[in-house]
Amino acid sequence: MMMKVLFKKTLLLALVMALGVGSLSVFGVSAAGSNDPTPPPPQGEMTDERLEQIWAKQLRAYEILGKTEEFIDKTQKLIDRAAQSGKDVSAVQAALDAFTDAAKDAKPVYESAQSMVDSHAGFDADGKVIDPEQAKATIRAMGEKMKEIKDAMGGAGKALRDALHAFREANPRPEKTPTP
Repeated sequence: MMMKVLFKKTLLLALVMALGVGSLSVFGVSAAGSNDPTPPPPQGEMTDERLEQIWAKQLRAYEILGKTEEFIDKTQKLIDRAAQSGKDVSAVQAALDAFTDAAKDAKPVYESAQSMVDSHAGFDADGKVIDPEQAKATIRAMGEKMKEIKDAMGGAGKALRDALHAFREANPRPEKTPTP
C-alpha cells in the first residue's frame, strides 16, 4: 500500500516537472531591427489603407440601412404568418411598429447622406484614397450622419431585435425528424 502511494506521488511529480520544462521557451525571440522598411505611422495619423477600410465599412452600413423598408415588410409578413398560427405576436408587433416609426424619422437624415456617398470626396469610384485630407473629412461627416441616424432611431432596432429574440425563445421552431 505504501509503495502504491509513493509510486503515485513520484509519477505525479514527474508529470508536473515534465509540464513545467515543456512550457519553458526553447527558442529565443528578438525584436525587429531599427532599419524596418515600413515604420508605423505617427500616433493618431491614419494610413490610406485604414481610411479605405473605414469608408468601405461605412458604405456597407449605409447600404444595409437602405434596405430598412424591405426588412420591415419581410418582418411584417413573418409576424402575420405567426399570428395566423395562433401565436402571441403583440410584443413583436409593437416593437416593429416603433421601429417603423423611428425609421420614418431617420429617413431624411439617411437621404441627406446620399450626396456624400455619391460624391465620395477624397476617394475614387473604387473606394481608394486619392486625397487623404478630403477622405478624412468625408469619413468624419459620414460618421456624424450615421450617429444622427442612430440617435433618430432611439434604440428601436435593439428593442425589435430583443422582441424577436424573446419571441423565438417562447416559440421555437419544431425540430425536423430525420427520415429513414
